[in-house]
Amino acid sequence: MTLSNKQKQFLKGQAHSLKPVVLLGSNGLTEGVVVEIQSALEIHELIKVKVPTDDRETKTLIFDAIIRETGATKLQTIGHTIVLYRQSVEKKIQLPRN
Repeated sequence: MTLSNKQKQFLKGQAHSLKPVVLLGSNGLTEGVVVEIQSALEIHELIKVKVPTDDRETKTLIFDAIIRETGATKLQTIGHTIVLYRQSVEKKIQLPRN
């Protein structure tokens, strides 16, 4: 899904007050964590995922894997947290027009 800059800004504003829904543990990105992220995206559409690692390269690889596996759109990364959006069938979040 391609989002306009206006829609991305709107979603970032909506995500500002959210707490991370999924926290990766010491095992990293497992199949169970990916399923949990997909489930959270289906329920909420807009989520934050926290990856507690200090290695920047590892963090980037994990973020890329999450995006690839879930089919979500990355809105932004802030430190150890990534903000993801994937529209569900019910379209819970009404996006502004382009």
